[in-house]
Amino acid sequence: MTATAISLGMPDVPTKLVDRRTSRKIQVGPVAVGGDAPVSVQSMTTTRTADVGATLQQIAELTASGCQIVRVACPTQDDADALSTIASKSQIPVIADIHFQPKYVFAAIDAGCAAVRVNPGNIKQFDDKVREIAQAASAAGTPIRIGVNAGSLDKRLLQKYGKATPEALVESALWECSLFEEHGFRDIKISVKHNDPVVMINAYRQLAAQCDYPLHLGVTEAGPAFQGTIKSAVAFGALLSEGIGDTIRVSLSAPPAEECKVGIQILESLGLRQRRLEIVSCPSCGRAQVDVYKLADEVTAGLEGMEVPLRVAVMGCVVNGPGEAREADLGVASGNGKGQIFVKGEVIKTVPESKIVETLIDEAMKIAERMEKDGVASGEPQVAVSG
Repeated sequence: MTATAISLGMPDVPTKLVDRRTSRKIQVGPVAVGGDAPVSVQSMTTTRTADVGATLQQIAELTASGCQIVRVACPTQDDADALSTIASKSQIPVIADIHFQPKYVFAAIDAGCAAVRVNPGNIKQFDDKVREIAQAASAAGTPIRIGVNAGSLDKRLLQKYGKATPEALVESALWECSLFEEHGFRDIKISVKHNDPVVMINAYRQLAAQCDYPLHLGVTEAGPAFQGTIKSAVAFGALLSEGIGDTIRVSLSAPPAEECKVGIQILESLGLRQRRLEIVSCPSCGRAQVDVYKLADEVTAGLEGMEVPLRVAVMGCVVNGPGEAREADLGVASGNGKGQIFVKGEVIKTVPESKIVETLIDEAMKIAERMEKDGVASGEPQVAVSG
């Protein structure tokens, strides 16, 4: 009888969770949204748009953080007057965010904004202006985002459904789409935001089943950094894992650059964006014989800004440590005041605890240099914690 070989190696990891939903593709300036384009990350400035210098400075900071599309508020004529300069000098596409006054939609199109977001629930006599908006946007090649929000839903739909249900949000969005479609305009992106992730997820699922427009995901008013990050990660993870979603914005009561960092890490965690640095570190327990928290923090700080995709394992005991360190590009399994340093699965040296951080950073730089010489593509940064 012939024995069957059983592999005890690591299981294959799928390169993607699921096929993306098939949607139309639109162009927001140079950034493609929908179709086969990668999921993009957006944020919104917190400055007064009329303060051109401050707004452009914040856009530059957002660009540096990895933001691909930026939205600016346009509640006044002074803001509308500033759009042309901001749109022309920004390094990333600028979307004008319009509420209440339909005249600012035309101002944004004339200013050369890459797209315009309209909120049909609070723009006065919006439906009466759709024909003119469609003509102007079509002539300029400017996409329109129909951005429905639970907090400003059309009163007619609130009366019909009693509150901002998924069905109400979807009906609002598709009704506005139908008005544009009557005039042959389909260069549209849709969002149906709600502060409750469960309502939001159900709304997007229904919307995805009823149209082929690209979808902008967002949990509106998600809250402070910690709470908003959790709510957004849960909602985006559920939808993106089903192939739903073409561009995202994490809404936090925090600096806009933080929104981008969270959004990027969500995409990386789902395999929708190439990683750069990934720190695998144990949560620590009674078995740990070193200060894992301190080691992980110091290694992360020492490798900040690394451009190549590199997985570094910082482990604090002999139970999971050697296995995790062996599977990483670079790792340490610590104990008894010393650490075994692994490179590509092999132990290369043992160093005292005081030399672990220094040694890991040195070896990481060597690996990064070799990877860069080999032309390894870089992605975006991620720090993941695993136990």
